[in-house]
Amino acid sequence: MATPPSFPFARPKTWEPPTEYARLRATEPVSRVELWDGTHPWLIVKHKDVTSVLIDERLSKERTRPGFPEMSAGGREAAKNKPTFVDMDPPQHMQQRSMVESLFAYEAISKLRPHIQKTVDTLLDAMIKGGCEKPVDLIEKFALPVPSYIIYGILGVPFEDLEFLTQQNAIRSNGSATATEASNANTTLLDYIGKLVDKRTQQPEEDLISRLVTEQVKPGNIDRSDAVQIAFLMLVAGNATMVNMINLGVVTLLQHPSQLSKLKQNPTLSPAFVSELCRYHTGSAMATRRVAKVDITLAGHDIRAGDGIIAATQSASRDEDIFSDPEIFDLMRFVPKEEGGRGEDWFKAMGYGWGEHRCVAEPLARAELEVVFATLFQRLPDLKLAVPFEEIKWTPPKKDVGITELPVNW
Repeated sequence: MATPPSFPFARPKTWEPPTEYARLRATEPVSRVELWDGTHPWLIVKHKDVTSVLIDERLSKERTRPGFPEMSAGGREAAKNKPTFVDMDPPQHMQQRSMVESLFAYEAISKLRPHIQKTVDTLLDAMIKGGCEKPVDLIEKFALPVPSYIIYGILGVPFEDLEFLTQQNAIRSNGSATATEASNANTTLLDYIGKLVDKRTQQPEEDLISRLVTEQVKPGNIDRSDAVQIAFLMLVAGNATMVNMINLGVVTLLQHPSQLSKLKQNPTLSPAFVSELCRYHTGSAMATRRVAKVDITLAGHDIRAGDGIIAATQSASRDEDIFSDPEIFDLMRFVPKEEGGRGEDWFKAMGYGWGEHRCVAEPLARAELEVVFATLFQRLPDLKLAVPFEEIKWTPPKKDVGITELPVNW
């Protein structure tokens, strides 16, 4: 039997997804791949199969189970830490998730929108005031601070600690650190959050950590370490993805000037643009993994208990059976037909996952991106890249798609 292909696959260039996904969707939607450690989990690439996997309770999210597919030595090391709800199965998953879910409900986030708008405006004010005689790194001045400032505010993290926490988070999550470095950064962040939990236990304020302490720890629903882990998850989860989505959104619009023109003329198209952005550039393509608890059959394949499964959400978002011309970026894809759009279903795009584990902070992430893209090109209509598209610095081709430096001027 031939050795399965090595995974992750590499992007051929810039932001294009690996070509293997389209081939496998057409010829072998459920197949084996080989990971860094020599294990052979199943790779699932079709939308219908990915969604099936993500709602199947016979499959586990628990990373400590034998056979769970880890993508690196650092990931295997991190899996030893006490889990948060994203790595739990029912019923523990919803018990913990429900402790923060209401904070990220659409109604709660709609009340937060003025604060998001103010954060975006303040950062743009500072950027514009600084001028662009020399190219400005949009990541440093805008894409990184926007989601960081907002989640730090929700958690109650002191503003002056932003730079330190961001640096530690980068070490634990950028994939280039050794297992020891990633583990040490993880420990540093956990220690920081632990001290903040202790501080809020003594002096509660109006923030998420105080709420966890007063509503969950003190009544005995969870212990201190659970509160630390939940707050830690909120701190680190999605932040790098959000930064990348802002960068990718800017570059995508600059590469599609006719669509940028539509958005400039009608900023209310921002939600439709964000939905298409999250489909086209599925931000966390290798995080959606499971391990079988029992023998199952999937698309005619026998998957045994202990087999790992990787659900390729990036591939599912480009599935020809679900989306018309999926390789085309179209701002109007999710606009209703009666308004001149394609009328496709934005909820089926896989940028935020699927099922019970769909991203709890999706309403916040969407709101941030919607405000950013309804505002950025209104304030800076002449924003442009300061380097050719071909010279943009991208994340390594076997990592999730992202941009590491984005020089612009206006």
